[in-house]
Amino acid sequence: MQDEPSIGKIIDLPKILDQRGNLTFVEQSKDIPFNVSRVYWVYDVPGGECRGGHSHKHCREFIIAVSGSFTVTLTNGKQQHTFLLNHPYQGLLVDTNIWRTLDDFSSGAVCLVLAEDLFDEDDYIREYDEYLKFIEEK
Repeated sequence: MQDEPSIGKIIDLPKILDQRGNLTFVEQSKDIPFNVSRVYWVYDVPGGECRGGHSHKHCREFIIAVSGSFTVTLTNGKQQHTFLLNHPYQGLLVDTNIWRTLDDFSSGAVCLVLAEDLFDEDDYIREYDEYLKFIEEK
């Protein structure tokens, strides 16, 4: 019996403690397993709203709660796991072909995403039924 593939992985990032304020950094291909082509952040999410709601065919992402907290729910169509992101020195590695939703944003939360690829609408699957059909055909 083959093990189910992982659908997400929390990675602890370097944390430099300093009385003046802590510092955390990410080095591509060292702390995360890909080169970063795009960086974006989500903020001012109104209470009760959900972000994400899609999958990528090729682009891997690394999601960090740089301020506040939120949950990320990942599924591969068979398994589902919810991660609470609330430490700026940790991030969630999301592989390809994984459906993700982000919700339960705290007031002032900032979600930073490091993406492997530049934006490409053709890389997105935005309907869950279409996603299930896509992964079933793989």
